Order: sequence, then C-alpha cells, then structure tokens
Amino acid sequence: QVQLVESGGGLVQSGGSLRLSCVASGRTFSNYAMGWFRQAPGKERELVAAISGSGFSTYYADSVKGRFTISRDNAKNTVYLQMNSLKPEDTDVYYCAKGNGIFTTTPRTYDYWGQGTQVTVSS
Repeated sequence: QVQLVESGGGLVQSGGSLRLSCVASGRTFSNYAMGWFRQAPGKERELVAAISGSGFSTYYADSVKGRFTISRDNAKNTVYLQMNSLKPEDTDVYYCAKGNGIFTTTPRTYDYWGQGTQVTVSS
C-alpha cells in the first residue's frame, strides 16, 4: 500500500505561481514513476506531468509546457509540481499519483492516488 498526501494548492491571481508537493509512504519511492493529474467537474482526469523513478525523464501536457516543472526528491519521498504563469484555465483539482512502472504516461497505469488539492486561478 502507498499513501500519497498533496499540499500547496490555493488561490492565486493570473500570472502567479504555486508549488504543489506530494509525499509518498513506503520504501521504494525511486522504483516508480509519479504523475500529476488535474480534473474539473464533469471532465476526464488529465495527465499534466509525469516523471520517471530516477527523475531523468519527464513528460508534460502541451497545455503546460514551458510553464510547469515536475521534479522529485527520492530521499524525501516527495514529488513537486512548480506552476508558473498560471492561467484561469489551470483552475482544477490536482492529484498526484503513483505509476506502476519506472516511467509511464498512460493514465490507467497509475494505481495509487492522493486526495487532491484545489488550485484556483483568478483573472
């Protein structure tokens, strides 16, 4: 079992920044990919960014490329999402999730999820 706890969401003005954090339980954090997803009411969950177990490989959705950065600190069992130049359309609940392999961008291969943290960007 893996437990994931997100933090760092909040209300920010358009153009502002937020950093999300996700702490994972367990001893094998570096063995699996981590991802950040977001979901608005009535919409499918979208993979925003993913990072491999080592941290060397990353993926970004086109909508966030150049603005968001995913990183991880395996010594702290923590994955981060730095979000800059935020736009109102980035408003969503953001979830971190554990992938079931060393690196994956396929949403159905993520098997553990955090509770979500709300990000609201005002115009």
